[in-house]
Amino acid sequence: MIGIFGGTFDPVHYGHLRSALEVKELFGLDEVRLIPCYQPPHRDQPKASATMRLQMLQQAINHEPGLIVDSRELDRAGPSYMVDTLKSLREEFSEQTLLLFIGSDAFENLTRWHRWQQLFAYAHLVVLTRPGYAIKTLDSFFNPRLANAKTELSKTPAGSIFFQPVTQLDISATAIRNMIALKQSPRFLLPDAVIEYIQQQQLYQTQ
Repeated sequence: MIGIFGGTFDPVHYGHLRSALEVKELFGLDEVRLIPCYQPPHRDQPKASATMRLQMLQQAINHEPGLIVDSRELDRAGPSYMVDTLKSLREEFSEQTLLLFIGSDAFENLTRWHRWQQLFAYAHLVVLTRPGYAIKTLDSFFNPRLANAKTELSKTPAGSIFFQPVTQLDISATAIRNMIALKQSPRFLLPDAVIEYIQQQQLYQTQ
């Protein structure tokens, strides 16, 4: 099974990395692909360039087995729609089970995503929640797709939804950028290699 973890990663921090590592172990994944977004459809453009965000991500997961940086959204023109990304992954990994990981906040806005129903044609959707998160009543689209155990996901390549509690670190990329602009240290919120890169490139120096 392959995990897919998208985001702007502006910058990548331990909240992203801890979740990626945790789901890799929880689901026994062969790999987790971290896919930086080129042009987010539902939020402001990232502060750092696509190349810089890619390089920060590569620095962050260097020497971490099973975590892979995937640049396919940066290599595509136009808005980065997840349905297009999953379609390309499915073409590449036709026999593999694909798990798309999103946060609970993203799930609550899922119906605003471009062609969101088609996501399930290409992957399972795993919603990462805080421990004790109460799953709301699911509608007639989601309820028949709900998996009761994560072991069910490996039996089919796509089509289900599952809610998985994880250790969620309350770290914000926006807060990190603001810290750096105020000349405060973001140490222990993201890898030292990423901090060094930010300093070398003089990123996020102004708000």
